[in-house]
Amino acid sequence: MDRSNPYEAAFEAYLQSRRLCYVAVDESKRALWGETPVKNLDFIVLGAAGARLLVDVKGRRFPGGPAQKPRYVWENWSTQQDIDGLANWMRLFGDGYLAVFVFLYRLEPTVEIPAETADVWVWREHRYLLRAVPLPEYRRHMRVRSPRWGTVGLPGQVFRDLARPFRYFSHAYEPAQEDAFHGPDEDWRVPEGLRRALATCPGAGAASRR
Repeated sequence: MDRSNPYEAAFEAYLQSRRLCYVAVDESKRALWGETPVKNLDFIVLGAAGARLLVDVKGRRFPGGPAQKPRYVWENWSTQQDIDGLANWMRLFGDGYLAVFVFLYRLEPTVEIPAETADVWVWREHRYLLRAVPLPEYRRHMRVRSPRWGTVGLPGQVFRDLARPFRYFSHAYEPAQEDAFHGPDEDWRVPEGLRRALATCPGAGAASRR
């Protein structure tokens, strides 16, 4: 973990608010897999009901792009180095541990969502939406994004099918939110164009997804 990274710091604050047991991994000390340096994961999280998670946090903005031309896309790219490193950690920890990518979207002020939306975290005057994808499923469906930069990602529809609120994996719920999910399109109090984009929010809780 890098505490100077606002996304990772926000995720740590989220874990503390849910009273989850965790270890923040020191990223300044590179681990070795045999003689090969391996990218560190960010957190080891012990959730409720025996959940054991190896977490790599990916911070993104929604919408992305410049203010004059925002992109309403749920970016989910990673690097092949991230994939290989997290896979090695999962092999090292063995059965009982699940590696997940946590995509932490910082929601811009123009994005209005219901207060009861699953896993929206407000910290230091910013709102974050937490969505997670297990590494095995990510690897199974990922596509090369940029050979030059070594990046990969999931097609939009695949990401929407696989992504879940982080609490789906940690099993840590707030009492008032145990059955709360995203509402249908009409619950998003935004202009029609933005509403259509937000309808693609990963992990949305339309009736067909419950």
